[in-house]
Amino acid sequence: MAPSNAEIKRLAKLKQKKHREAERLFLAEGRNLVRESSRLPLRTFDEPDAVTRLSTLTTPTGPVALFPFLDVRAEELLRSTDLIVLLDGVQDPGNVGTTIRAAHAFGAGVALSRGTADLYNPKTVRATMGSLFHAPVARELDATRFLDEAHAAGFASAAAMPVGGEAPAELPVGKLVLVVGSEGAGLSEEVVGACFFRITIPVLAPSLNAAVAASILLYEAHSRMLG
Repeated sequence: MAPSNAEIKRLAKLKQKKHREAERLFLAEGRNLVRESSRLPLRTFDEPDAVTRLSTLTTPTGPVALFPFLDVRAEELLRSTDLIVLLDGVQDPGNVGTTIRAAHAFGAGVALSRGTADLYNPKTVRATMGSLFHAPVARELDATRFLDEAHAAGFASAAAMPVGGEAPAELPVGKLVLVVGSEGAGLSEEVVGACFFRITIPVLAPSLNAAVAASILLYEAHSRMLG
């Protein structure tokens, strides 16, 4: 059955965070992305008019699918995996989505602090390339409180620093939270002080964006866990 004008008008509001939060629903666009879903969408829209009105792309590709929120509570994240990357204040949705994709690749989970780009922002969703359906993600967290909970659950923690830290090869083996801030602001003193270790990736460039730094550290930690 073709969607009604009222339904499309209501769902188009999900482009805005306040409406996503109110309904606890989000839209995912693109055949490959929707195909990656580990659950059936609540509704899929293929009709050109509906796709055009629901899409945030200049040239919509479709289909657009409707899903319920997927994020988990912090306690569930800590139970579900031994490797987690905590993004603190990373405001670029592309960086957040790419980090989720890397976490999926290396069997890790993702924690998003308050002030980090929204998990369900259409740009974040696209950048995950479907990995948000596979990697566990907790969001809207207080970073230092989450670290306290992680430490109580047996996790070590390592803050990514531009200078002054140990080499990634010195990451501890075992349950670990990698903490990465934005390329510009980095991590706050409070968050760094809450971490057990400080890690610096040796590079020639002045800095790395959050997704690149997180991916390198996830690879290193995953490799050490494999022995």
